[in-house]
Amino acid sequence: MRSINPQHIEDTMNRIDRLQGRQVGIIGMARSGIAAAQLVQQLGGKPYVSDILNIEKLEEVIPTLEQNNIPYEYGGHSEKLLESDYLICSPGVPASLDILHEATVAGIPIFSEIELAYWVCRGRVLAITGSNGKTTTTTLLGEICKASGRPTVVGGNIGTPFSQIARDIPENGLAVIEVSSFQLERIEQFAPYVGILLNLTPDHLDRYESFEKYCDAKYKMFENQTAEHYAVINADDPVISSREFTYSSNHVSFSIDESSDRGRTLGGVFQRGKRLVGNLAGGETDILDIDKICIPGPHNHSNAAAACAAALICGIKPDVIASVLERFAGVEHRLEHVTNIGGVDFINDSKGTNVDAVVVALKSIPRGINLIAGGRDKAGDFTQLLPEAVGKVEHMILIGEAKDIIFEQVGRQIPVVMASSMADAVKKAFDLSHPGDTVLLSPGCASFDMYRNFEERGEDFKYLIGKLKNGKGNGATVEV
Repeated sequence: MRSINPQHIEDTMNRIDRLQGRQVGIIGMARSGIAAAQLVQQLGGKPYVSDILNIEKLEEVIPTLEQNNIPYEYGGHSEKLLESDYLICSPGVPASLDILHEATVAGIPIFSEIELAYWVCRGRVLAITGSNGKTTTTTLLGEICKASGRPTVVGGNIGTPFSQIARDIPENGLAVIEVSSFQLERIEQFAPYVGILLNLTPDHLDRYESFEKYCDAKYKMFENQTAEHYAVINADDPVISSREFTYSSNHVSFSIDESSDRGRTLGGVFQRGKRLVGNLAGGETDILDIDKICIPGPHNHSNAAAACAAALICGIKPDVIASVLERFAGVEHRLEHVTNIGGVDFINDSKGTNVDAVVVALKSIPRGINLIAGGRDKAGDFTQLLPEAVGKVEHMILIGEAKDIIFEQVGRQIPVVMASSMADAVKKAFDLSHPGDTVLLSPGCASFDMYRNFEERGEDFKYLIGKLKNGKGNGATVEV
């Protein structure tokens, strides 16, 4: 068995040398696992991919491995993985997996896919994490960077895996990536030029033993940063504000709380009256009127402020930033207005996979909500919905594995309807709605009990709405 500890490799050694001729075991055949395998192979390594799922659930990805002559196994993780020089973990792989424990005992280093990609990325990395708003902020910042004329790639925990795009970016380019707590768990050198922490609310408590451990995983974003790097942190978030910042990078804040002076005193981006203002080295910079930001709501204004701070750090001009903020309309599956049927609005918030995200969605809709929620439980506390939901949510239509858990938490204060599928939920939600109401899909749960990911869940929701609008949904006839 080969066993090499990368910490002992000279800093001057090209990181690609870590891969050439090495046996690299890759756990997980999701998008990031396949991308990692292809990257390892392209760089002269010898990938071996393993997944616990059976072949029927992997039939879409196995042809890619076979076409590239990448060996693989399915239905479990064999001891062949212990012949690896390194293991690369996909983000969805449980940390408690037996093979990971065995590899640790055997002294085999285990890395996340973003660590692997970081080894070969020549450009500057702008990384975004947090409990909510990551996808919106990542996409928005990517659009700003593209508008500046800098070579830019966007991906990570959304869309395109970092491993798939890491080699495409030149030294003067920018890699704008969303990163999750799972991906940050197993980093060793990953140090983004700009790391953004948007907010911290309870999430993934089915994986972490406490909220504090979840927060610790998020803060790993900053542990390898030096005085050449920047940490952009939400000065308005009470959890973040309560933690002392002890890292070596430049501490930059963003704030949209006009009553606070933290955005001014720490340097960064803050709101003055109706204006977003930058306060970085070189003095204050006026950016734009906050009412001109296309994406609505205080949460999105906060996301925009974070993106502004990162863009200013990268030297992007305020007029370029403002022009993008004025036209950027948001991302798919996050408070996405789908259509109106018979006076009823349909909103797709499939990306709302934790309770706090559902609260944000409820705050964006004034009244008359029939809320479709549920999926795979992440140990979220749905009683936190009640202050915003009571009097505003007319019914909760519950789906998936967590529906009984959610009912126990909120069923005494909000009318609850059980549904057997998404199709059943859409039909029941529409039947319960009146003109002026909103059918909102904001699950507050993971999607994996019914779908491969939140995107597939959102697409199914929109497909069913399309059938409903065309008079083909469960026999419904709708005038529009």
